[in-house]
Amino acid sequence: MLGSLSGRTVLVTGAGQGIGRAVAVQMARQGASAVAVADRNKETAAETAELVRAEGARAEAIVCDLRVRDSVHEMVERTAECFDGLDVLVNNAGVIETAFTAEPERGVDSLSEEVWDAVYEVNLKAVWLTTKFAAPHLRRSRRGPAIVNAASVSGLTGFPNAPAYGVTKAGVIHLTKVTAVDLAPVRCNCFCPGVIDTPLAQGYFAAAADRDAMERELTAPQLVERLGRVEEVAKLACFLASDDAAFITGASYVIDGGALAWLGVRD
Repeated sequence: MLGSLSGRTVLVTGAGQGIGRAVAVQMARQGASAVAVADRNKETAAETAELVRAEGARAEAIVCDLRVRDSVHEMVERTAECFDGLDVLVNNAGVIETAFTAEPERGVDSLSEEVWDAVYEVNLKAVWLTTKFAAPHLRRSRRGPAIVNAASVSGLTGFPNAPAYGVTKAGVIHLTKVTAVDLAPVRCNCFCPGVIDTPLAQGYFAAAADRDAMERELTAPQLVERLGRVEEVAKLACFLASDDAAFITGASYVIDGGALAWLGVRD
């Protein structure tokens, strides 16, 4: 299959649902020959792997706990062994504080140390570890090796009750820059989504007293008056991984419907 990622072997973390699933499928759709689908959930990883195969690429579902160093190392090595190398790494997996606590107060002065550590381990330490373990394989690649990291608009501006999430995503943005420097000519870029229609977002809306009001509140700062789509983020990730972005490295791309372009809120 011809495409902008033709012949590439890819590893996508957090690929069991949402943006990660969309990225894995889009990578195959754009010509990747093989995609390793990594996730904590065995069933959802297997579902994504089947979707990747339906697009004509080989797929391997890998169960990985990103908070466990040996599990991260095994994920990378299994990918390289299955597909005889690695060309593209997508560090997509990420969590927010509410994944670990139901406490309504999650500010800087009230968040527990345990929750802070859990978010940090998945969102930042695991990105570094996966990159560290993948680096030797990427350096051996002769097919435009690249790393694409998932950051967030939360890493560029402050939001209430999400200190660990925002700080770790800011860390991902800077880690992207230093990775581009240290691993060159392997390229490294990141994308920063705003409010995207994912299962995580839908769960957040469902827990609100007024679902529609919550969605309006979150999308009000956007110039594009809707939720972002996972396919739109996936296409950006694929662009950054492809030879079409061969002169781009160390960069951060905001995909937020224009929310950070101004200081306003739509009526």
